[in-house]
Amino acid sequence: MARLRVFNEDDALDKAIEIFWNKGYNGTSAQDLVTYLGLSRSSLYDTFGDKRSLFLRALQHYQQQSFDEITSLLVKSEDIKETIKQIFERVIVESLQDKITKGCFMVNTTVELGIHDNDIADIVEKNRQSMEDIFLFTVQKGQDLGQISKSNDARALARFIFNNYSGIRVLARSGGTPKEVFEDIVKVILSVF
Repeated sequence: MARLRVFNEDDALDKAIEIFWNKGYNGTSAQDLVTYLGLSRSSLYDTFGDKRSLFLRALQHYQQQSFDEITSLLVKSEDIKETIKQIFERVIVESLQDKITKGCFMVNTTVELGIHDNDIADIVEKNRQSMEDIFLFTVQKGQDLGQISKSNDARALARFIFNNYSGIRVLARSGGTPKEVFEDIVKVILSVF
């Protein structure tokens, strides 16, 4: 008779995200995963397969969580510029409070593995397209409400927002960036609208 799983897969994926985010894919060993997730090696492999399969699931889980969080804020927004500002302010606060300067899991993965692994490149591209699309929806909504100028193409603005969102995450990864630097960047981003 097969044994029942006695752990929550989403919780295990959240923990996998943490360790992969902190150590990177190549820096995380199978033993690190077993220890950090608190699972036996057989439970880990029976549920998720190998390390790469677990990483792919964790990355997809992270992408969906991040996308859902931002989408929730943007879809409900009636003050588009203020909501975009709040999204950037949250990124800044997270970055400044991050003592180990881990940056963004998706950005880190893009840099570490995106050009070497087609499956990861596909997830990264799906993330880019999804984020661009939600920012496009938001910009168009802002333009329709008269809150964002129509002098720039909505898709170009969406790409601009996403690029800066990712760029701030990269800057955060370098560590030690003063708050004023982030604030200056956001001020210029918002001036484009």
